[in-house]
Amino acid sequence: MASPSKKKTSRAVKKKVVQTKRKTSRSANDLRETRRLWLMYPSKLITSPIIWQLGQKFKVETNVRQVSVTDEIGIVCLELNGKRSEITSAIKWLEKKAISVEPVEINVIES
Repeated sequence: MASPSKKKTSRAVKKKVVQTKRKTSRSANDLRETRRLWLMYPSKLITSPIIWQLGQKFKVETNVRQVSVTDEIGIVCLELNGKRSEITSAIKWLEKKAISVEPVEINVIES
């Protein structure tokens, strides 16, 4: 039969393991990351301050890497830095605004 001190130690270890698992599962979405995206705006949104709104609405840092705007379409290479959950929410918000969002597959020239 285990002594009372061993039981207390084993309970403490089990409790710590459970707490560690909770922190790990909770923190997966809280990891900071940087994602580069191509945004394609429809003509009706070209003059709207979408990137400013994005920075106000979500806890993400925005960095415009490249832009091309015509009368028909706006194309922006945007870098988002923040918690994974915030970036995911920001992307969903952009898509609800009818903005096409695609990941950057090749590096934009560093300058």
